[in-house]
Amino acid sequence: MEQNREITLEFVRVTEAAALSASRFLGRGNKEMADGAAVDAMRGMLDLVDMRGTVIIGEGEKDKAPMLYIGEKIGNWSNGSPEVDIAVDPIDGTRLVAYGLPNAISVIAAGPKNSFMNIPTYYLKKLAVGPELSGKLDINAPVRENLKVAAAILGLKIGELTVVVLNRERHQELIEEIRIVGARIKLINDGDIAAAIATALEGSGVDMYMGIGGATEAILAAAALKSLDGEIQCRFWEENEEEKERASKANFDLDKKFKMEDLVSGENIIFSATGITNGDMVEGIKFSGPKAITHSIVMRSKSKTIRYIKSVHDLRYKKIPLKSLDKEISLTFNRVNVG
Repeated sequence: MEQNREITLEFVRVTEAAALSASRFLGRGNKEMADGAAVDAMRGMLDLVDMRGTVIIGEGEKDKAPMLYIGEKIGNWSNGSPEVDIAVDPIDGTRLVAYGLPNAISVIAAGPKNSFMNIPTYYLKKLAVGPELSGKLDINAPVRENLKVAAAILGLKIGELTVVVLNRERHQELIEEIRIVGARIKLINDGDIAAAIATALEGSGVDMYMGIGGATEAILAAAALKSLDGEIQCRFWEENEEEKERASKANFDLDKKFKMEDLVSGENIIFSATGITNGDMVEGIKFSGPKAITHSIVMRSKSKTIRYIKSVHDLRYKKIPLKSLDKEISLTFNRVNVG
């Protein structure tokens, strides 16, 4: 990717297209339609990018995805184009889009060949922190110990720490442990990529992210945290015996702790996210008459550059290529069938 720096902006266009397409279903209560629209637009835009790309982390078997599946070839595959590995989540927070809730984003990360770990389970246990706590905590340590160490390093009382946790039944014990120690908890319904990244963003009010979430989301969060000097540690969390067997067959140690360099390796990692609904990391899409305003964040780990991009799209002229139709469509056509 070193030979084509313009590819960074191309990935912003990809997440913008996915976010804009998904926004047609904002608040309509149908997360499948929103996700399908984002996937279709993202796939259509990726076909135009000057690269020889392979999806390493994608929609995958769990989501029964017909596009952006693991191993799919994307990009224009021109002679001399850079070979790129891709990790995608067309919508992190499909339910958030369906019900018009905060923190839904469209995300992509890219790197040279073999940049991203191929994880055999759908979920991981995670611990994410910002630069000040990077390398100081241990996912294998008791929750109480990590909170005490974090408070001491940050110069805070434990009661001043804020920990983000996904609001899931599987986290009841974790939530109780955090409350017993006395730290604040910010419960979120979905969208743990942005939550993990928020630990490294100044002014986010988030100190730590803990809990079990998607493996795809862990890789994408790691790609961003690499540029922000933050950290994410992970361990396998197997839902069933089938996943345990799959991990064992892939020669993974089920008790291994994975560090940042295990999840995302190499120097030149690009991360792009566009907000669909308002969130802690980026603002959501705003509509003003025939125009839509998008807000994106793009990072490049080699230079540690973080850019915030505001784009104004005139929907009377804006066209988005859809892979399923093999043509561009106008987003001013709002009479969508949500079933």
